[in-house]
Amino acid sequence: MLAVKLIIIFLIVVLIGVPIGFAMGFLAIAAFVLDGGNMVIIAQKMFSGIYNFTYLSIPLFILASEIMSRCGLTESLVDVCDKMVGHLKGGLAHVNILGSMLFAGISGSATADATGLGRVEIEMMTSAGYSKEYSAAVTAASAIIGPIIPPSNIMIIYAVCASTVSVSDMFLGGIGPGVLLGLMEMGLCYYLAVKHHHPYRLKRATLRQFLSSGYHALPALGLPLIIMGGIVSGVFTATEASAVAVFYALLVAVFRKKITPKSLYECCVRTAKTTANVMIIISIATAMSYAITVLRIPQTLVAICMEYIHSPAVFLLCTNIILLFLGCILDQSPALLMMVPILLPIAKEFGIDPVHFGVLCCFNLTIGLITPPIGMTLFVTANVAEIKLTDMFRQILPFVVIGIITLAIITWVPAVTTFLPGLL
Repeated sequence: MLAVKLIIIFLIVVLIGVPIGFAMGFLAIAAFVLDGGNMVIIAQKMFSGIYNFTYLSIPLFILASEIMSRCGLTESLVDVCDKMVGHLKGGLAHVNILGSMLFAGISGSATADATGLGRVEIEMMTSAGYSKEYSAAVTAASAIIGPIIPPSNIMIIYAVCASTVSVSDMFLGGIGPGVLLGLMEMGLCYYLAVKHHHPYRLKRATLRQFLSSGYHALPALGLPLIIMGGIVSGVFTATEASAVAVFYALLVAVFRKKITPKSLYECCVRTAKTTANVMIIISIATAMSYAITVLRIPQTLVAICMEYIHSPAVFLLCTNIILLFLGCILDQSPALLMMVPILLPIAKEFGIDPVHFGVLCCFNLTIGLITPPIGMTLFVTANVAEIKLTDMFRQILPFVVIGIITLAIITWVPAVTTFLPGLL
């Protein structure tokens, strides 16, 4: 009964417009008050929640992405993608998606992709004759590949929540689903290009042009290879890889003469702001998770699920529905921190691989980023494209459907996720 009261309180606080982080904090305080617990524990749990060495990789990966973007490598990535797939029907839409797949290995963030690479992609597509609404929709859809293909901040958060899953396994598990989503989106763009006669480059790029573009984009392409190569070979851990990524980014910036003390300071400030937003949510969510654990809410839900749900397939279906809904109204980090402590024990009871389940959770929540009416990446992309948010809804819906189809494949074919971690 207490759990129901807390859920009602939480929903009321969210619906009246309180930011999700503060709503979660309010829920934690309410739980302690109703249960008669010691309020000092809240502060202790908030501190212990972020006192984790693995979380150090979050600001470092963000900083590496900021420095690489400052070097102007986004334009180089777009150019090499244009030489690869610009001649296909749908031309620059394929370039947009492939560019996001490559940029995902640098940023690990949908927002960074939409604001950094997205600005270049939208301008290029509209100049070639694509409508601004379609250009923005393709950009938003391709941006959600960022949190799936490593490095990924939300996969780091899941690994810490799960405690028994390594960050490197999560990174490897995300490669297959991320690439699959990108290919599915490119297939949709090809179909739409044939149907609506979208413009594309008639002449295929020569080998010399491709090699020249690849040479200029090599520093950007080298970063994800260094990160994953070092992790897989055991040279360094995922956390150490983030430090190597910053060092590599600084070397590239200095070599290209694209960094100054002032611009480096600006990169650090933006990194600090982004990290602070993530960390305050993690700390509050840790206190809330402790509160709901003390109240035995996860244990109660496990018992209910084990009584009424007798199949892993049915449990995964229910999980997908819940997380797709939450992804539409919550940011990825708080949604993960709220639901993983509840859902993961049930998944283990059904014998579901924790890496597969983790990638599934992250993938679910990324689809919510582009689901109307309140997908967060839609807001960001509409602002970048300078169009009304509602103008994107009709264009984005086919990509949402493609995301759900890809999610179904990942759900029922675990090998898409588990093959690389199991192999390496």
